[in-house]
Amino acid sequence: MIRFLALFGLVLMAACTNPNDLDEAPAYLGNFHLGHNVVVAPNLTKGPASREASKEEWIAAMTEAMTDRFGRYEGTKLYHIGVSVEGYVLAIPGVPLVASPKSALILNVTAWDDAKGGKLNTKPHLVTVVESFSGNTFLGSGLTQSKETQMLNLSRNAAKQIQNWLVQQNNEFGWFEDDGVPANDKERPEAREEAAPQGETPKAEAPTVAATESGDSPVPTQTETPNAADLANAAAEVIEEPEVVPPPEE
Repeated sequence: MIRFLALFGLVLMAACTNPNDLDEAPAYLGNFHLGHNVVVAPNLTKGPASREASKEEWIAAMTEAMTDRFGRYEGTKLYHIGVSVEGYVLAIPGVPLVASPKSALILNVTAWDDAKGGKLNTKPHLVTVVESFSGNTFLGSGLTQSKETQMLNLSRNAAKQIQNWLVQQNNEFGWFEDDGVPANDKERPEAREEAAPQGETPKAEAPTVAATESGDSPVPTQTETPNAADLANAAAEVIEEPEVVPPPEE
């Protein structure tokens, strides 16, 4: 029951996400610049009534979604993000209005400070995403969307939720502030373009040192793998989120 309530609370939080903002200025994250973008899926669990998706497919989908969202930041301090995809449900066609399962994704996230050489969160942050309630998913996305579209929607929503979490941590604890002072305790920062000096803003370069076997890598520490009940509970919830619109062709 406790686990279900925790998942339910996270699902309600997900209703605040809007993944269709990649053409807007990114939410304020201090002096953040994405270093390593590490996605793994060592304990991937497929939930009930789900289409099949491989570890490689989930790693590729989440890596792209994270790059699209966090690659826009042009700070000068490197921070690494590790994502472990734990479980998923990709809804299959059901009986409309009777048994139309919802797609869901569960993952763990860890953030690392490159300069300090350590984790910002000692315990992995759990993210639960459930597909949008929209015209295309009212009867269940299994009836209206391909597996690839379902994965795109879930991955982009997950990346947005991760951004929301990092913004909250920076506001409350100053994770990405040079002076470590929470952003909420400061005057609202000006837009990066106005604050930057004349000329091109210096960009940080990702380190080239490979991760060692000592455990010092931005991969989240493994926690308990979600079971079928967790995934079924998550997939049973319906939240209202905007539908992901594919990025315009260049």
